[in-house]
Amino acid sequence: MSDFYSFLSNLIFLTDSYKVSHWRQYPKSITKMLSYFSSRGGLYPETVANVLLHYQMKRLEGVQITQEKIEEAAELFKFHFGDESIFNRAGWEYILKEHGGRLPLKIKAVAEGTVVPHGNVLIVAESTDPKCPWVTNYFETFMVQNWYPSTVATFSYTAKNLINRYLEETGDPAGLPYKLHDFGVRGTSSMESAAIGGAAHLLNFSGTDNLPAMALLKKFYGGYVGNSIPAAEHSTACSWIKEKDFFRHMIEEFPGMVAVVSDTYDIYEACRVWSTELKDQVLARKDGCVVIRPDSGDPLEVLEKIFEILGENFKNEIVVNKKGYRVLPPQVRVIQGDGVDIEAIGDILEMLKLKGWSADNIAFGCGGALLQKLNRDTNKFAFKASAVLDNGVWREIRKNPVTDPGKASKAGLLDLVKIDGTFTTTSPSGNSLLAVVFENGMVPPSDSLETIRTRLVV
Repeated sequence: MSDFYSFLSNLIFLTDSYKVSHWRQYPKSITKMLSYFSSRGGLYPETVANVLLHYQMKRLEGVQITQEKIEEAAELFKFHFGDESIFNRAGWEYILKEHGGRLPLKIKAVAEGTVVPHGNVLIVAESTDPKCPWVTNYFETFMVQNWYPSTVATFSYTAKNLINRYLEETGDPAGLPYKLHDFGVRGTSSMESAAIGGAAHLLNFSGTDNLPAMALLKKFYGGYVGNSIPAAEHSTACSWIKEKDFFRHMIEEFPGMVAVVSDTYDIYEACRVWSTELKDQVLARKDGCVVIRPDSGDPLEVLEKIFEILGENFKNEIVVNKKGYRVLPPQVRVIQGDGVDIEAIGDILEMLKLKGWSADNIAFGCGGALLQKLNRDTNKFAFKASAVLDNGVWREIRKNPVTDPGKASKAGLLDLVKIDGTFTTTSPSGNSLLAVVFENGMVPPSDSLETIRTRLVV
């Protein structure tokens, strides 16, 4: 396995096959190319930009091209194409000789976590050596993969705004950081995907079961974010002969906050047990809270009935807050972690509001919808060339397909600025919001985790 990861450390392979031949396709008169990355639209009207870009840039940092890696690439491409001349051996050996194996590339970007309306430039990249203009778009494939953490963060940010709206209307917004919990590690395609997506989520919320995400943020951004609590699963529940004994054990074993999956057999009977037979023990927990977790069925139907049962049996302990909504005693809460996406969150919170319940009573766990139920087209991310230096003169270039005007790209030298408080893509100016994040193998320090998270306060 370690040999495979070493193989992936060869940056020459971090592209699409067709990129390998592009060095022979550009006009010989071109000495520089500029390209940009942006969201062209899609599901969300704005995007949380360049999330984990520093982590991504660290993959490019320092000496990356060695003779060994060039020979490794030559061997693969000879087999792949059946023609060894397709591979730009001379170009990569030039980078090794003249740049010490560091990439002759400059990348500028708007600060990580900046919320930018779609259609704007988020990153610009350009080659820095006149003999290597092809380098810019060779790394398109690599750069475009920023779509993933940025889209996860955008989903999470959208959910945060939605939940906050209901908290402001029916409850206490102070509880917002722990209202959407990352349940997604097992549902991702790899542990690196889990780490990247989970770290993106943690820019918005503080609740997670995603340990790879916490490790990534500590290593690359210098701090821990992410809290969790002891929680049950069906294997622990099923291992007891009587479910009631399991429930009792959980509240005795974990005197603080604890989440208990309660639908192993009958979620409604479980809620009756929690609110009648175990009621005194639950209410006696001074600093502890039992978080009841349903895990199957139609969320709206199940939750409505759960709150009816809890409402009836805790009726003497329920308070009506200043906003006129019912709040369960602080020792009892509910978390919905099955079938949760943006639409479900909104539907559930609206149903509870209509039934007179505060959003304080519920939190959400999200797995597949948070980390997997999205793709590059969710917010239509693309990396496109916009200008070339041709015979010493900048020339604008763009795609503009007659069959799909929505895919038309931008042309020219590009920059991102704010005009009267509005993000605007324009030609370069002295008020640029784009800062260097990579230049000729060097990566500047990242913003602190706290600074990035501050950009996403709602």
